[in-house]
Amino acid sequence: MVQTTNNHIKDTKHTLSIQVSLNGLSFCIVNANKQIVTLEKDAFGIQLTPEQVLQKIKHHLDTNPFLETDFETIEVIHQNMLYSIVPKALFDENTVKEYLNYNVRLLQNDFIAYDELDQHEMNIVYVPYTNINNFFFETFGAFTYKHISTILLNTLLLQEKNSDTSKAFANMNDKSFDLVIIVKGKLILANSYHHTTKEDFLYYLLFTIEQTKLNARDFSLVFLGNIQKTSDYYDIACTYIKNVDFGSHDQNYSFASSTNPIQPHEYFSLLSHF
Repeated sequence: MVQTTNNHIKDTKHTLSIQVSLNGLSFCIVNANKQIVTLEKDAFGIQLTPEQVLQKIKHHLDTNPFLETDFETIEVIHQNMLYSIVPKALFDENTVKEYLNYNVRLLQNDFIAYDELDQHEMNIVYVPYTNINNFFFETFGAFTYKHISTILLNTLLLQEKNSDTSKAFANMNDKSFDLVIIVKGKLILANSYHHTTKEDFLYYLLFTIEQTKLNARDFSLVFLGNIQKTSDYYDIACTYIKNVDFGSHDQNYSFASSTNPIQPHEYFSLLSHF
């Protein structure tokens, strides 16, 4: 399913941000005035291979007029579970593969990248989709890329740095969700889980709450990303969690044309990093 918000404007410098996963793509184009020119989501419905995802990206570039814009900056966000968080004090860039060996099934030729979160004294070590990075380099030249957890952790830790509460943030994606637990401004847990039903989601949520010794009636569950109040996931969470709410990014965006507005929690990672 493709969802598009589009107001194509030529001869203006834009930033293109694309979030890439094996289950879908999200595109966002922002102009120099921090106005959203285009916001598009393509949910595949099934999990594809990186090669098939690249074909989807090429199709969008070949067939969508909004992608003919002159991009001043291009940013690729890799969304996958192939990552680990490493404290800065324990990090050695010469042994990055070792940080993934225990929780990620690596292939011999996997390229390992890392993002630095200096303000939070940690690095995100991960496996990017190399074929997609190579395509963007060959097609556009200079571009930047990072892992989705880098954006989530940086944004949420900054939001919660002066907080005295406990919160679990569930960033909902198609077929997976990212769970970040922050207690009094400190990161307690960050992990990602597969789900196909609301019961899958509830199992991982309650198990993680138990393991981190949170009281289900004292902390807040904050939904981000692809979820609405009418969702079965929201309903089942409210059955077991007393405080359930929706979050929002801190960026102040407007749309370049009159479009259907999005909720502040939607496209959280895509809109939080500009």
